[in-house]
Amino acid sequence: MNPARNLLGLGTLSGWQRSPGPADMAKAVPFAGSDTTTESEEMYLITVAMAVEDGRMDPVPVPHLAKALSVSKVAANEMIKKLEGRGLLTYTPYRGVRLTSEGDAVARVILRRRRLWALFLSEHLGLAPTAADAVACEFEHVTPRDVAGRLAAFLGDPTVGPSGEPIPRDEGEGPLAVREVALSEMTVGQGGTVVRGPHDAATRSFFMEEGLAEGGAVTLLAVGDDGGCLVGTPHGSVHLSTGIAAGLFVTPTV
Repeated sequence: MNPARNLLGLGTLSGWQRSPGPADMAKAVPFAGSDTTTESEEMYLITVAMAVEDGRMDPVPVPHLAKALSVSKVAANEMIKKLEGRGLLTYTPYRGVRLTSEGDAVARVILRRRRLWALFLSEHLGLAPTAADAVACEFEHVTPRDVAGRLAAFLGDPTVGPSGEPIPRDEGEGPLAVREVALSEMTVGQGGTVVRGPHDAATRSFFMEEGLAEGGAVTLLAVGDDGGCLVGTPHGSVHLSTGIAAGLFVTPTV
C-alpha cells in the first residue's frame, strides 16, 4: 500500500480508495419527481406552479403554458388531457388549468430540487442566479430523493433560492430527519457515514482522495490531547487536525 498525503503535515498515511459520493449515487439511483412522471410532464406541472406562485394567474391559461414551454397550443392541449386523465391537474374550458393536490406535490418536489441546485451553483460555483437556474433545470428531473436531502443539509436546509424564490419542503427526504454530528463530537469507537465536510476546495479535494467524501464510512479510532482525530475506514486511517475534524459531519451508526 503506497503512502498517501496527510492533511496539515500530521504524518504519513496509508493508501486509500475513493468512496462513492453524491455524484456516484445520482448515477446509480434513477429517480424523477415521481416514479411515474416524465421530464416533459414535470415541466408542465412546475410551469403551472410557478405561474400561480408569481400571483399572475389562476387558473393558468393554455396559451401561457404553450408559450412558456415553447410548444404549440395543440401539443399543450394534448399534454393537459393526459395530465388531467392521471389526476395531476384539472382543466376548465376557456379559462385554463389548476394543479390537483397530487400534481402540486410533484411540482413542489421538482421545484425544491431545482432551487437547491441553483443555490449550490450560485453560492459555491459563482454562477449568476439566472445561469444557475438554467443549469439546475437539467438536474431537477434526475436527482434522487436522498441526494436532494443531502444537498439541502449541505446548504443548511435553506428556505429561499438565489433569486429569493421559496424552496418548497419535501417531508419525504429521509436525510433531513437524520441526526448528524461533527466528527469531533463522537466517542472513540463510534462509526458513521459522512454527510458533509468543509467547503474550501483544497480540503474537499483531500477528503475525496482519502475516502472521506460524502457517503463514506468512518470510525473514530482515537482522539489526541490537542483534539486531533485518528479516523478509520475499511481502507486505512487518516489523522485530522482539531479544526478539520470539527468541520466533518457524519450520521452516527452506533
